[in-house]
Amino acid sequence: MVGTRRLSSPYRNPRTCWQHHLSLTGGMSRNHARRALAVTIAVAAPVLCLGCSPAADPPEQTRAAVANLDPKLLAALREAAAEAADDGVELEVTSGWRSTGYQKQLFQEAVTRFGSDHAAERWVARPGTSVHEDGDAVDIGPSSAVTWLTEHGASFGLCRIYGNEPWHFELRPDAIAEGCPETYADPTHDPRLQR
Repeated sequence: MVGTRRLSSPYRNPRTCWQHHLSLTGGMSRNHARRALAVTIAVAAPVLCLGCSPAADPPEQTRAAVANLDPKLLAALREAAAEAADDGVELEVTSGWRSTGYQKQLFQEAVTRFGSDHAAERWVARPGTSVHEDGDAVDIGPSSAVTWLTEHGASFGLCRIYGNEPWHFELRPDAIAEGCPETYADPTHDPRLQR
């Protein structure tokens, strides 16, 4: 796309890349009459599958990634998605709630890739510590949505948390009045993950 940059990290987990995009806009347009309709979650086609079959990624798991989000986070995302749609930007949840088993799998894959627990922790939280497991975080795509939410998210209480993960957003209700807090360099600097 013209005018957007591709977000990348040294850690591109196939299980993250393959995930079905969950459109928050439900195909909403700039038409304000349509915008008044409730923003729904729609499961779109899989985007990329590296070394796995689509059958390995059950739709139930994909739906659970949104259904198990904190209701206040989901409400803020829906509100932001409606505003973003007015600007011609579609917000997609590329990762939401995660089971502890899935978080363990992601962490083990990161350890294999980076060679140590410490190196992996810069990109993936240990199982039992990830805010994704509590339904309190989402990863957003595509890059145009990340840019839009970085610029406008505070007005919905949606904030970037990690400098090295521009796609990771969490609900911070105080941000509506005070702005988003400073980001941590990476998850290893987040005291909440030191459980």
